Amino acid sequence: MFKKILVANRGEIACRVFRTAKRMGIATVAVYSDADARSPHVLMADEAVRLGPAPAAESYLKADLILAAAQATGADCIHPGYGFLSERESFARACADAGIAFVGPPPGAIAAMGDKIESKKLAKAAGVNVVPGYLGEIADTEEAVRIASDIGFPVMMKASAGGGGKGMRLAWSEQDVRDGFEATKREGLASFGDDRVFIEKFIESPRHIEIQVLGDQHGNILYLGERECSIQRRHQKVVEEAPSPFVTPEMRRAMGEQAVALARAVGYFSAGTVELIVSGADTSGKSFYFLEMNTRLQVEHPVTEAVTGIDLVEQMIRVAAGERLAFGQDDIRLNGWAIENRVYAEDPYRGFLPSTGRLVRYAPPSASTTPYGAPDSAGAYIRVDDGVAEGGEVSMFYDPMIAKLITWAPTRNEAADLQVQALDGFQIEGLGQNIDFLSALMQHPRFRSGALTTGFIAEEYPEGFSGAPTSAELTRALAAVAAGLSFTTAGRARQISGQLGTAPLPSSDWTVRIGGEDHAVTLAEGHATVDGERVEGTMHWQPGDRMVTATANGDTLSVRVKRTRTGWLLTTRGAVHRVEVLPAHIAPYRRHMIEKVPPDMSRFLLCPMPGLLTQLHVAPGDKVEAGQPLAVIEAMKMENILRAEKSAVVKAANFAPGDSLAVDAAILEFE
Repeated sequence: MFKKILVANRGEIACRVFRTAKRMGIATVAVYSDADARSPHVLMADEAVRLGPAPAAESYLKADLILAAAQATGADCIHPGYGFLSERESFARACADAGIAFVGPPPGAIAAMGDKIESKKLAKAAGVNVVPGYLGEIADTEEAVRIASDIGFPVMMKASAGGGGKGMRLAWSEQDVRDGFEATKREGLASFGDDRVFIEKFIESPRHIEIQVLGDQHGNILYLGERECSIQRRHQKVVEEAPSPFVTPEMRRAMGEQAVALARAVGYFSAGTVELIVSGADTSGKSFYFLEMNTRLQVEHPVTEAVTGIDLVEQMIRVAAGERLAFGQDDIRLNGWAIENRVYAEDPYRGFLPSTGRLVRYAPPSASTTPYGAPDSAGAYIRVDDGVAEGGEVSMFYDPMIAKLITWAPTRNEAADLQVQALDGFQIEGLGQNIDFLSALMQHPRFRSGALTTGFIAEEYPEGFSGAPTSAELTRALAAVAAGLSFTTAGRARQISGQLGTAPLPSSDWTVRIGGEDHAVTLAEGHATVDGERVEGTMHWQPGDRMVTATANGDTLSVRVKRTRTGWLLTTRGAVHRVEVLPAHIAPYRRHMIEKVPPDMSRFLLCPMPGLLTQLHVAPGDKVEAGQPLAVIEAMKMENILRAEKSAVVKAANFAPGDSLAVDAAILEFE
């Protein structure tokens, strides 16, 4: 077995590998850029080596620096994590040439599966179902238009070396191809150094389901069941679960056997994932097609670990050391249900715009201490995989994922309920995050029914996200909580010494405004009356606490609390509620208060996120029409096109291509 392992990655995956390595008695080495010098993965490792400046191209993507770090520290193996160098054949070969074990598949398998065009040809030869499409090299936009028309719309344009949702465009018409082909090439070149694009038929009502494979160097290859990854945004996975609510045992066996056949055809060993697109319209389960094979550990691997009880990182290390798998296909059993939510630094209330900055507050929910796949005393468990800490920074240079929240329970609904509970207790302040959105997904009736497609988010939130729906019962509970908060705060204020006169006792009668509607609340011992309805319960909170725990008619609520001038911001169950609270005898006078009108910003093109202005399509004096592209902002490795909302004439341009922009920076001013 190895003595020392270097992880050629950062953040949560580096921490994840270190945890298993330490349990196996293997010493650990971290590498880091200047932006990560004080990151948790650096502090967690036994040794750490600086690579270079913050940009990945100058640090984590420098294979020679990572190999030098391994040699300098005496590491005898390198785990690539995922992303960065994990799927580069040249890096795996360089490790072998340096006499350092690569914890991953052989270079030949990486090369065979790393090219999406060639991998489809290999998959077809191995007897794997493939999506109809054009796998040759496409010369220019006009040829792309012809090919797309021949295949039949809709089609998907993909960068050949792409992954992680980057370098992908859906085209419903010739115009979509003309608009998106060059952008797809640019994203492929910028992210992967390869601007080749292929085009394939887009499967309608598609589900994204993938098969986890695991093989050793002795010819043993297994499949460990499937993961449902259909809930995506911009082709980036948001929610993953195992097993899939759509897959039958017969379908699982068919998909698994094809995945194993493909892995065997390329001489694969270690952990890998065969990704499939499945037609949700075909209930027979026969319409599944090969998308790609990821020759690395996947971000969503914890849900497979949860239902199988197998530590995939440990197996990867043992396979790299030449050990045989200690179990066979017949030993694989799927137990219970696991769901993973990706907590991203993005603001769902502002169109999911990326958010960067300091984590002023970071307090994840308490995680279980039981091993993978083993429930705790409550019959379930919560797992948090992260690589950040309070006071740390989410940088514009790397992926915006903050953490992964994994829950396991005997049934799917119980696992989803546990997600809602855990998300309510997840505290993040200082930047935008998608916790409310994830909670809304977990509660959504369509999610609960299992009727998923990759278009779920676009279909269910066509106008954007404004918070999860609030039931009448929850509204009454929140009204009671808000009144209780104000009552407690007034009681504390009454105890301040040196006040003139005698401070009055806090009122038990309050008027609480939620969502523009007033609710009459009367507080009493052990209960409250809201609009004439009795709400039984208690509340635990002291002024200064960021969380309040309350019970309401038998339901337990964890509510994030923030004081405002006239009330509270209460966040729970997937929504932020701006609540105004006034003593009942004062509330009638509210109607005399003048409402503050926000300034009109429609004359400006505002930057929606921190990023780099890469293109500016207009100049002062130009007339623009609604929908016309005005500028391109690059943030988190993605191009974002800003378009005109209405017809106007450009009065001034305040920035030029190459400028770094802050959120809400006025790029253009219109007359």
